[in-house]
Amino acid sequence: MYLPSHFEETRAPILHELIRAHPLGVLVGLTSSGLVANHIPFEVDPDPAPFGTLRAHVARANPFWRECAPDVEALAVFRGPDAYVSPAWYPTKRDTGKVVPTWNYAVVHAHGPVRFIEDRVWLRQLVEQLTNRHEAGRREPWRITDAPADYVDRQLGAIVGIEMPISAKPIPICTLRREKRETTPAPIQAPATAAPMMATIVAKSTLTMVM
Repeated sequence: MYLPSHFEETRAPILHELIRAHPLGVLVGLTSSGLVANHIPFEVDPDPAPFGTLRAHVARANPFWRECAPDVEALAVFRGPDAYVSPAWYPTKRDTGKVVPTWNYAVVHAHGPVRFIEDRVWLRQLVEQLTNRHEAGRREPWRITDAPADYVDRQLGAIVGIEMPISAKPIPICTLRREKRETTPAPIQAPATAAPMMATIVAKSTLTMVM
């Protein structure tokens, strides 16, 4: 992915926060039939440093886990908020008119080797982590133990785990296009009402580079 250095973010906590907020990733791997993409929810573990590990699962019936090339790194893509940026938000539009539209977005690309896991103890732990995270906001969260043990065991046998240590390559997060220093407040403030999620990620990224 083309990424100008002034849009790059490599602080692991910020990258992990985006992944946790938008856990449905696209896992792209190379198989004998070409590139294959799977849309699956992930857990991110900060260990080992510096970038941590991604974990997920796919259906056992999915041929991806049997066909994914073991000697080629896979790519996991997590898309955060995005927003159109109007030239009208920049003072430059009023002063010189020399400004054009753009698009703000936040995205994480994680590269790494993929390992497929069939161990049911490992799988149960992963499923419990995913379930507990996404049920946490409910008044009466569902738990795996709410289902019959033999049923859960059969369901675990129908999935295969994925573990992807994130390699030490830059993992980008692209955010706000910057104009000259005197014009930066407008595009920061305007998305707060037009695109609040984008405004939040921009604020948290604390990117202060000036083009």
